[in-house]
Amino acid sequence: MRPARALIDLNALRHNYRLARELSGAKALAVVKADAYGHGATRCAQALEGEADGFAVACIEEALELRAAGISRPILLLEGFFEASELALIEQHRLLCVVHSAWQVEAIERSALSKPLTIWLKLDSGMHRVGLHPAEYRDAYQRLLSSGKVEKVVLMSHFARADELDCPRSAEQLVVFEQARGDLQAEVSLRNSPAILGWPSVPSDWVRPGIMLYGASPFEQAQEQAARLQPVMTLESKIISVRELPAGEPVGYGARFVSERPTRVGIVAMGYADGYPRHAPTGTPVMVDGQLTRLIGRVSMDMLSVDLTDVPGAGLGSRVELWGRNVLASDLAQACGSIPYQLFCNLKRVPRLYSGG
Repeated sequence: MRPARALIDLNALRHNYRLARELSGAKALAVVKADAYGHGATRCAQALEGEADGFAVACIEEALELRAAGISRPILLLEGFFEASELALIEQHRLLCVVHSAWQVEAIERSALSKPLTIWLKLDSGMHRVGLHPAEYRDAYQRLLSSGKVEKVVLMSHFARADELDCPRSAEQLVVFEQARGDLQAEVSLRNSPAILGWPSVPSDWVRPGIMLYGASPFEQAQEQAARLQPVMTLESKIISVRELPAGEPVGYGARFVSERPTRVGIVAMGYADGYPRHAPTGTPVMVDGQLTRLIGRVSMDMLSVDLTDVPGAGLGSRVELWGRNVLASDLAQACGSIPYQLFCNLKRVPRLYSGG
């Protein structure tokens, strides 16, 4: 059996969720959209079901998958509904729903709901992606509560640059939010992962840990609280072939790497079809049998090459960590011009093996 696999540590997942609660002092929705960032939404939600205040997904399809798996905690639809016909399913399955557009407010007012909904009303405070304009915000809040179709409204927005700790944009967005909110008395949700870790003064009754839940830092630089995260996924494989090359020999497609000295080349069963980044350059760190070495040459669809010259004990069957506790996904992402979010979400074909319940 091909040795490439992703090991998912559910104890680390729970540790990171508890850290989000500790740092924020707030209720926390575990963000498990996009199949829990490639970690497996159902298994991750089941691991947190006993202690999570709720979950957040992108769309109703993801929510229904969790309900079918027995998840009973509150589930928030971060993109809201795309058609008014979804409101019946939202009511039936007791889902929380983001409202970010005027047409959604109108759809709720016109609906034939028999049970009132809990709505998270999203303000565009400067992200300029989705969200109500500040001038529309208070009116939308009043209309929803006056409709008889809504029992509770949580006020929310999303920071565009919270991962830049020296950037004033988050403080500016907070001012916009507070001005739009005015004297509205409702719970608030503003803090995503970087804001939980790096912006402790931002008020939030609810927080939304996403990337931090999976143990990756949202910051490019070292950050005190992010250093407490535990990586949840370890992507690993094994050496399946070894080549002894003299100096001056090319390795892989396009001869992107030419040996500068006599070189032991290990071939690993891992490639871009598994989700490992194709553009990872020579020198990208990998761990072989617990010793740090480097990627060499171009990543292929199913295989990649590593330098075993200074790992003399390594050979056929040696374990290779591509990312995990020793090779951080954030470091790998930075080396190849990506982000850990994309690395995790691109994972495919590789079986996921779970530990920790």
